[in-house]
Amino acid sequence: MEHYGTSGSVDKNKAMVEYLQQYGIIRSKKVAEVMEAIDRGLFVPGGSPPYVDSPMQIGYNATISAPHMHATCLELLKEHLQPGMHALDVGSGTGYLTACFAMMVGPQGRAVGVEHIPELVTSSIENIKKSAVASLLNEGSLSVHVADGRLGWPDLAPYDAIHVGAAAPEIPQPLIEQLKPGGRMVIPVGTVFQDLKVVDKKLDGSVKIRSETSVRYVPLTSRAAQLHNY
Repeated sequence: MEHYGTSGSVDKNKAMVEYLQQYGIIRSKKVAEVMEAIDRGLFVPGGSPPYVDSPMQIGYNATISAPHMHATCLELLKEHLQPGMHALDVGSGTGYLTACFAMMVGPQGRAVGVEHIPELVTSSIENIKKSAVASLLNEGSLSVHVADGRLGWPDLAPYDAIHVGAAAPEIPQPLIEQLKPGGRMVIPVGTVFQDLKVVDKKLDGSVKIRSETSVRYVPLTSRAAQLHNY
């Protein structure tokens, strides 16, 4: 993706969204509106080009996904991110997708970010405070917590939508348990070769899993393993 010559970050963020629409990644008005409202530039470390369509390092052996992957996940989850619903973002990193979720579920819903690196939780909260959903953070319908994402966040379960931002060798059972009947989880699964899995829990509690696309994510692992050699 190109660097845009427009002066303001809002203009560049809008150009990024238009690019994703042009290539058919963003297909719905709702996802376009949310990605326009939540300025990605607030969630990418200084010195990195935030509107380029590629993943970026955010420190601690972690990354923020490329814009096209965030758009893909929002499109897959949008029916489960309606006002009043509950959403969980595992491996919330800089807080970008958690903020998008919060905007979609609104003040009557709950958006929860879980991240096991305390420094990233602290910085993600600061990022969110500068964003369009700062009021939801203050009101408590948006929160970010230090925890092992493989265990989810049972306090506010069940969730209509769960997003996992790192690749698990297999789908963690606690996340399946915390998915609401009728809900959907999007999670990259695999080690060397990974697939983005879409996990739908039917109303009777049974689970259906399909592969959406091949992906490459950092591993969903323990804090110690993630920081090894950092």
